[in-house]
Amino acid sequence: MSDIGHREHQMFPVLDAAQIASARRFASGAERVFGPGETIYEIAATGAPAWLILAGAIDVVRRDGLSREAPITHHGVGQFTGEVAQLAGRPSLVGAHAGPEGCTALPFDPAHLRALMVGSADVGETVMRALILRRVALIAEGGAGTILIGAPGSREIVRLQGFLTRSGFPVLTLDADSDDEGRALIERAGLGADDLPLVVCPSGAILKRPSDRDVAACLGMTPAFDPAEIYDVAVVGAGPAGLATAVYAASEGLRVVVLDAQSTGGQAGASSRIENYLGFPTGISGRALAGRAFNQALKFGAEIAVPVEVERLDCTEAGLSLVLSDGQSLRTRSVVIASGAHYRKPDLPDLALFEGAGVSYWASPIEARLCAGEEIALVGGGNSAGQAIVFLAPQVERLHLVVRRALSQTMSRYLIERIESLPNVTIHQGYEAVQLEGDAASGLRAVTFEGRGGEAPLRIPLRHLFLFIGADPNAAWTKDCVETDAKGFVVTGRSRLSLETSVPGVFAVGDVRAGSTKRVAAAVGEGAAVVAQIHAMIAEQAAGTAAPVS
Repeated sequence: MSDIGHREHQMFPVLDAAQIASARRFASGAERVFGPGETIYEIAATGAPAWLILAGAIDVVRRDGLSREAPITHHGVGQFTGEVAQLAGRPSLVGAHAGPEGCTALPFDPAHLRALMVGSADVGETVMRALILRRVALIAEGGAGTILIGAPGSREIVRLQGFLTRSGFPVLTLDADSDDEGRALIERAGLGADDLPLVVCPSGAILKRPSDRDVAACLGMTPAFDPAEIYDVAVVGAGPAGLATAVYAASEGLRVVVLDAQSTGGQAGASSRIENYLGFPTGISGRALAGRAFNQALKFGAEIAVPVEVERLDCTEAGLSLVLSDGQSLRTRSVVIASGAHYRKPDLPDLALFEGAGVSYWASPIEARLCAGEEIALVGGGNSAGQAIVFLAPQVERLHLVVRRALSQTMSRYLIERIESLPNVTIHQGYEAVQLEGDAASGLRAVTFEGRGGEAPLRIPLRHLFLFIGADPNAAWTKDCVETDAKGFVVTGRSRLSLETSVPGVFAVGDVRAGSTKRVAAAVGEGAAVVAQIHAMIAEQAAGTAAPVS
């Protein structure tokens, strides 16, 4: 935890007597006495409460590799256990034991912990900051969470690393060939190369060649929905628009669930640095912005389930419901379509063969490490492409930027100026990719680009190609219900509620909405605005008359 050691006083604060008295009002049960060394909760325990220590001490440990434990801290009187997992009742990434003298402590289950944060501004701010910093420290340590065993840099390992990183979980990768601990586990279990990669969950469960959904289930990220329960708001998409909707709706007392087929953050999560977002003059990464919004949503009681794919929207007369790809369904009074857009894929032969094995649609630190010191190419001229260029260029030998038209037509001026100052960026205007070379075993080896004005083809030997070439809406799951335009974006404003679709009670916000401004700030603004319109709809339904829209 040395990387954020200068914030240790915020990570492990000590509440004073007045703050302890304030916190007592929100405890979920009576104080409890634990004997010396008694286990308070194990690593991977689901629903473990946070504990406020009144006497004695608690020792907190994390996993260190496959079989060892490592101490994190020794909590004394006025300190509290827990990290972000305690907010949502998910499996704990750490374990806790009473100190040598035992301890007396007050429990705060997830609901009461959230009530403390909302009901006591002073204590709530202190606790929330500590829980977030503790998760950041666990991520920095890596070995405290999920362990991957396989070939570093392989398609499957990169996919799993990306999913866990975007989901805010610590991850440690062990090389199946060179790491003694990983190789020993494979031999003890009698596993072969066809079983790799392996995923070792914090609970100790071992998964062979798992999907993202398998890993999410092992980490407690995907709940079972009660078909009899009716939510006030179901948000499909956990990008900036969807998370903003969740924060504002949940903070106003609505029962909210957020679903996303991949991870939190949406396309914005791929941005290494957003420098034109209001209030962040030095910029903020899309991942950091999404992480803060995710924690805010949890704080106010929103349920967030990832990765959960919505197969279709059912808008029959029986009411609104979402049918999920695993066969579950959930009922809701309103639906907010915030499923955003995905980067368009060029019509290239064998493109699927190289996705995750040389071709990427993200530019995260994972991809940056893989291509460090190499020659790479990036196709695209929008702001997301510009942010990726500024992030990747200092880490590679040369970056070839391939665009169809002048950057001034598609990219913000501050990004163009930044790119122009990078000495190792070469711009190829008027070109497009036409051929990929390589194979499944060795990955991408070269890319051929053709000029649209009759220029000679350009063949560049490289192992990494990044594609940021425009976006198509993620709205196929709505096609049997709501109206879309010719490009598939969801049409809104057919009623007096500007964000409502052609189906009453179904709204659309962010990039998936026809006519929206494709900016993070605009998406967040729409996510906030739609909550006022949902309230207006609820009031109208209750009164049986038209309600004014704020």
